[in-house]
Amino acid sequence: MTTIDPRALRNAFGTFMTGVTVVTSHDADGNPLGFTANSFTSVSLDPPLVLVCLANSSTNYDALTQANGFAVNVLSEGQKDVSNTFARPVEDRFEAVTWANGPHGSPVFDDVSAWFDCSMHQTVPAGDHVILIGKVEAFETSTAPGLGYSRGAYVTPAAEAEALRRGAKLIVSALISRGEEVLMVDDGLGGVTLPQMQVGSEGATAALNRLIAETGVPADPGFIYSVFEDGGREHQHISFLCQAGEGKPKTGSFTNLSKSTLMDVADPALNTMLERFVDENRIGVYGIYFGDQKSGKVRPIMSGS
Repeated sequence: MTTIDPRALRNAFGTFMTGVTVVTSHDADGNPLGFTANSFTSVSLDPPLVLVCLANSSTNYDALTQANGFAVNVLSEGQKDVSNTFARPVEDRFEAVTWANGPHGSPVFDDVSAWFDCSMHQTVPAGDHVILIGKVEAFETSTAPGLGYSRGAYVTPAAEAEALRRGAKLIVSALISRGEEVLMVDDGLGGVTLPQMQVGSEGATAALNRLIAETGVPADPGFIYSVFEDGGREHQHISFLCQAGEGKPKTGSFTNLSKSTLMDVADPALNTMLERFVDENRIGVYGIYFGDQKSGKVRPIMSGS
């Protein structure tokens, strides 16, 4: 039997775009609990059933498998912070949201796309997870677009479309790495930069795919590595970290990010990002930068349960 690489399998699973939810309930003492999950699926209309998957290793395992119900809060595009909070070991996650007990008793959030308050219909052991099947006792929906998730990054198509409608200038760059080297191209001013282009009506994903195709090197589109607003250049910038396969690029070259190479990167925001990449690539642990061209925060890429 062929041995399956768990990391590769997880990456393959991650190509399926999902929504983002926070599953909530109460422990035996009545304290609210919750965790971020994208393993949410509708099961049946008659009876009305939904399911979520919970890792056997989760600290919430005993409380949820013994609970008489749970709620699923479908997060809206503006609730990425809520998703991040409930994916981390925060002392009081519920301080980040406005919530109340739903009609059946589990915590439901304000400003979500939808919530489903469920009684526990069945629990099904399944490998290293348990499937929680809930019967929908009450639900509520809104017009807020849902937050998406794919390949380790959030997807906000409605927000992106609105930005394009308003004429926002959005730049996409590709941080294409191969081992310790990164593909750098001529910036036209005597220095080097990352492959990049302005996004048109086709959207950021299509622009990224076109960038990769133009390099002539097979590469995985990867995940968002940095998002920042450059006030000086009056644009928004999204940089995707991509893993390259073998092959010689049509433009530019794969370069070790030495001090001399970094000195040739004129854009200070990209320079700082590449310095961070050197450090993170050395240990294989990456984060996502949010901010502007001068300052911001790096949030580690984590999965919650």
